Amino acid sequence: MYDIIIIGAGAAGLTAAIYARRANKSVLVFDKMGYGGQILNTDNIENYPATPHISGFDLATLMFNQAKELGTEFKFENVEKIDDKGEYKEVKTSKDVYQAKAIILACGSKNKKLGLDNEDKLIGKGVAYCATCDGAFYRGKDVAVVGGGNSALEEAKYLSSIVNKVYIIIRSDKFRGDASSVEFLKNKNNVEIIMNTHITKLNFEDKLKSIQLTNNDGKVYDLPVDGLFVAIGRIPENSCYAHLVKLDEYGYVEADEKCQTSVPGIFVAGDNRKKEVRQLVTATSDGAIAVKEIIKYLEKLS
Repeated sequence: MYDIIIIGAGAAGLTAAIYARRANKSVLVFDKMGYGGQILNTDNIENYPATPHISGFDLATLMFNQAKELGTEFKFENVEKIDDKGEYKEVKTSKDVYQAKAIILACGSKNKKLGLDNEDKLIGKGVAYCATCDGAFYRGKDVAVVGGGNSALEEAKYLSSIVNKVYIIIRSDKFRGDASSVEFLKNKNNVEIIMNTHITKLNFEDKLKSIQLTNNDGKVYDLPVDGLFVAIGRIPENSCYAHLVKLDEYGYVEADEKCQTSVPGIFVAGDNRKKEVRQLVTATSDGAIAVKEIIKYLEKLS
């Protein structure tokens, strides 16, 4: 029986592990992929306090090593189900069943797809969701990034340093991302912004050849590109406990500012929580808050 099981080894989960171990609680962290989560896709983090120009991989590794040094136990297994047993919770994974007095859901989110015909077929053949992972394959070529938030802007900034041309496709007439990033991209000679336009078709032979664009005036045309990077948002990874805790209409876990879900002893931290701002700094904040509240919860149990 662990004091706390944390599901997800991204920034929120790793921060929670650090805080929990410093409070001398026994901690088990699950992740089906490995440590780091979404920040692994960021080549250069510029807005996390005291760590300007650090890569997502380096920051995640620092967090992981700190948690490990404090005695956190990690298992890279897929969590399939969580059951509430009252004063303890049961977690079933692909390999075993585990128990804890409290749980932190820090599963994060996954890439949202465009939903176009042949999109899945073209993954790795012109369609990608991570510039730092796949950008090198398009060095010196022409690519498009679709999306208007910070994720899309970061993808475009990274790609602009290695490819020949970057087209940014955005459905509306304004960006949702940081103004400084938008200004940076507007001043890049190899970046072209196409607004009020959406992608309606992927043209390909053995790989992507061009994308069909339709603007708000109904004009349809093809844009030749070698690669398309999709950054239109994310979907919360909450399916394994949708039966247990209350979710909002978009699938995010509903919780108060103390990160307490609708089930006593189950807390949530990070991008899978319903909230206004989803940033690295708010994920780490959630992790710390959740543990502080769990400590109070465990004191009431004893």
